[in-house]
Amino acid sequence: MNRFSEHLNQPERRRLRDSLILLILFGFLFLYGLGSAPLIDPDEGRYAEIPREMLERGDFITPTLNYVKYFEKPPLLYWVNAGSMALFGQDEFAARLPSALSGLLTVLLTYLAGRQLFNRRTALVGALILGSCAAFLLQSRIILTDMLLTLCLSGALFSFLLAVRSSELQRAKQLFRLFFICSSLAVLTKGLIGIVLPGGIIFWYLLLSGRWSVIRTIPWLSGLALFALVTVPWFVLVSQANPEFPHFFFIHEHFQRYTSTIHKRSQPFWFFVPILWLTMLPWSFFLPGSLTRAWRERHEQRGTLLFLLLWPLVIILFFSLSSSKLIPYILPTFPPLALLVAHRLSGLWTVRKPDYRSAQLLLAFVLLLLGSAVAVVPLLEWLPPLLHKSGTTGRELATMLTGPDPLLTLRQTVVPGVLLAFFGLLLLMTTKTRSSLLLIGILCCFGILLDLLLPWGFARYGAEQLSTRSLAQTALPHVGPDTLLAQSGPRQGMSFYTRKRLITVGDADELTFGSTHGNHADWFLSRDQFLALWRSDRQVMLVVPRHERSSYDPVLPGITAQLLADNGSLLLLANRPLSKE
Repeated sequence: MNRFSEHLNQPERRRLRDSLILLILFGFLFLYGLGSAPLIDPDEGRYAEIPREMLERGDFITPTLNYVKYFEKPPLLYWVNAGSMALFGQDEFAARLPSALSGLLTVLLTYLAGRQLFNRRTALVGALILGSCAAFLLQSRIILTDMLLTLCLSGALFSFLLAVRSSELQRAKQLFRLFFICSSLAVLTKGLIGIVLPGGIIFWYLLLSGRWSVIRTIPWLSGLALFALVTVPWFVLVSQANPEFPHFFFIHEHFQRYTSTIHKRSQPFWFFVPILWLTMLPWSFFLPGSLTRAWRERHEQRGTLLFLLLWPLVIILFFSLSSSKLIPYILPTFPPLALLVAHRLSGLWTVRKPDYRSAQLLLAFVLLLLGSAVAVVPLLEWLPPLLHKSGTTGRELATMLTGPDPLLTLRQTVVPGVLLAFFGLLLLMTTKTRSSLLLIGILCCFGILLDLLLPWGFARYGAEQLSTRSLAQTALPHVGPDTLLAQSGPRQGMSFYTRKRLITVGDADELTFGSTHGNHADWFLSRDQFLALWRSDRQVMLVVPRHERSSYDPVLPGITAQLLADNGSLLLLANRPLSKE
């Protein structure tokens, strides 16, 4: 520990060595076993299937999903995923690699920016905090547009802040141009929020700091030219090929998505407050004190702390006002929050009585109580009936605890429970040392341990139920030239794993727009239309949720649907007995 403390306190150099250490440490955590779990529907199936279809069709302008037009997102994630698949093959590892690298590069970017904004010690601690937030790593290992967006927005906002702080005019202009490039990549990742979020953060920063003179130093002509060079070509080409694109993308997917519940993702205004607290564990216990200190010192550090405060605040407020809320929306808030916590902890490095003792004690007691509860949860006979009454998620958890083959037994829960309690006890025992370095070391080890165990546990105990991989693997050997594959509602993983187009039965959901543009009537059927096909002489295989099986049985009087596969939540049925191969 002393050698590590000396390393952190060395002079402001060793940038390359620090970067390599971070890349090796977190590279292992972000990349190991990346292809071990199957793709999870709907997000992973969608963001793997679209680039697969791009490669198959040779069309990188018009995205398609299950071979119908899909315009909900711009193409940058599809392009990088397609490139990864072209290099490494069409599998889970290649599909997830760009998102994992985005998370890894965001950790490195946070370190490099932190060195220039604060000092080497704060930068290293900030990178360690960000990389040991288990939720940040878990969401990096899932195919999401939000992690690539986080990298692009972090590049844009760090570039702007460093440009504002720079005393060299030419370097400032270069950083401003980099800001425009990163913002344009954010637009190509997730649309107009690539402009709206940086614009809102910068506006409030200039307003509260009174630094409006910064506007005159921005190289607007070259910056906007770079922005247009990156963004305009695709928007022009896709609009020329698809005249319906501009209205759907800009009106439906931006204005209506933000102001209405059209996507059925409404949550209360305060939704992101507990979500942020949960996703930044274990560091979230130190957020209140870090934010309070940063606010008190907001006019110091040449406005750095004010900017880093406004960055997460504007993003959380923007999405809190939206009628559409999802957990990954707040991923771009993690880099500035990690640096703010690091600034506080590194600032108390030599203080004999640091002010975080109450937060440390609270976290210790929470881990002790949580660990004890997790360890014995299968023994609590009163819990499953209570979960059954709490809704769909509760019923799924109760099923994991009960039944003939429960997923959660005392053997599976006692180890993580004991580990949680152990770290709680460790934190409790070290409160008297008042050592920031020891606290950071314990919490980093705790976060990294979660980073190791959670992906392993998910791949082992929960992933198959959320994926169609096993169903596709069962279906493929029996699929002949006349076999029809169908699914109740869109499940994009089936298209990816079978490399085939599927009939969608019932609600087309996110494929509704694409199904109405072009001749796709035979591929989107109502329940009654499909039942006529199901009872015909054609061989049909169908993926359905468990509770829908009775709707498709019997096929005909005396003929029962054949159960081919069951992954725990979904069934693969056939309307005719299949020949053995």
